[in-house]
Amino acid sequence: MMPVANLTEMTPSTIILNGIPGLEEAHLWISIPFCSMYLIAMLGNCSLLYLIWIEESLHKPMYYFLCMLTLNDIAMGTCVVPQALCIFWFKLKEIDFNACLTQMFFIYTLTAMESGVLMLMALDRYVAICYPLRYATILTNSVITTTGLVTFFRSAIVVIPVVFLARRLPYCHTNVVPHTYCDHMSLVKLACASIKTDTVYGLIVTLVIGGLDIFCICFSYVMILRAVLGLSSNEARSKAFGTCTAHVCTMITTYTPAFISIITPRIGDYRVIPYIQVLMANVYLLLPAILNPVIFGVKTKQIRESFLKIFIRGKAGSEIPQDRIKSNKACTEGEKTTKPGARRPVPHTLMAML
Repeated sequence: MMPVANLTEMTPSTIILNGIPGLEEAHLWISIPFCSMYLIAMLGNCSLLYLIWIEESLHKPMYYFLCMLTLNDIAMGTCVVPQALCIFWFKLKEIDFNACLTQMFFIYTLTAMESGVLMLMALDRYVAICYPLRYATILTNSVITTTGLVTFFRSAIVVIPVVFLARRLPYCHTNVVPHTYCDHMSLVKLACASIKTDTVYGLIVTLVIGGLDIFCICFSYVMILRAVLGLSSNEARSKAFGTCTAHVCTMITTYTPAFISIITPRIGDYRVIPYIQVLMANVYLLLPAILNPVIFGVKTKQIRESFLKIFIRGKAGSEIPQDRIKSNKACTEGEKTTKPGARRPVPHTLMAML
C-alpha cells in the first residue's frame, strides 16, 4: 500500500483543461455555437420560468415539476459553458484540483437530478390520468417539495463516492485533461494506479439510477396506456395522449445523447475520435436545456395559450392609451356641441361594453 505522504505528493494542485483535443486552432470559432447555445438555453428556460410564475393557470403540479427541470437545465449549462468559453476565448485552462472535483460533483449530481425529475414528471402524468379526481389531493405542494428534495439528495449521495474515489488516486503522469470540463473518465485516466473501482462504481451508479428511473417511467406509461385505452371517447384518448407528448419528446432528447456519451469513452480510445467524444459530452449536457423550453412551449397547450395571452395582452396594452385618448376627445367634443337639456352622446367604449 502506498504511504499517505506519497499520495499527497502525487495529487496535483491544479488541472489543465485543454479544451477540445485536435481542434485547438479552431477554439475561437467553436466558441460561437457554444455561446449561442448557452444564450438560447438561458433565454428559453428563464422565459419559461417567468411564464409559469406570473400565470396562475400554470400553478399546478405538472408545471412545478417543469420548473424543477428548467432550473436544473439552467444550473447544468452554467456549470459547463462559462468554463469552456474561458478556455476558448482567454486560454484560461488552469483550474484548482479541488475546484475540478467540485465541478465534477455538480455536473454528475445535476445529470442524475435530470433523470430523477423526468421520472417524477412521468409519475405526475400517471396520477393525473389514472386518478384525475384525486390529483390535487395526492400531489400537494408539500409532496412536490419533498419528492424534489429527495431526488436531489439521492443524486448527491450517489455522486459523492465518485468524487472521493477520484480524489484518492495518485496522478503521476500528467495533469492535462483533454476536455472542456472536469469529466470523470478523462480525469481518472491520468492516474498511475488501477481505476477499475472508479469505472465499475461509475457504471453501477449509471445503471442503478438510470435503470430505476427508466423502470418507473415505463411502469407509469404502461398504466397510462391501460387507462387511456379504456376510455370510450376518441377525443378523450387524444387529449390524454397529448398531455404526455412533451414529456416523451424530452425523454428522447435527454436519454439518447446521455447513452451515447456514457458508452463512447468506454468502448476504446482508438474506435472513437477524441474530439468527437468531447463534443458529444457537451451536446449531451446542453441539448436538453435548449430543446426542453421549445418542446414544452410547442407541445403543451396551456403554455402555448398562456404565452399568446401575455403577448396579446402586452400588444393590447400598448394600444389602449391611443384608444382612450380618442374616446376622451370624442366625449369632450360631444359635451361642447350638446345643447342644454339635450341628452349627451354615449361614448364609443361604453357602446362597445353594452
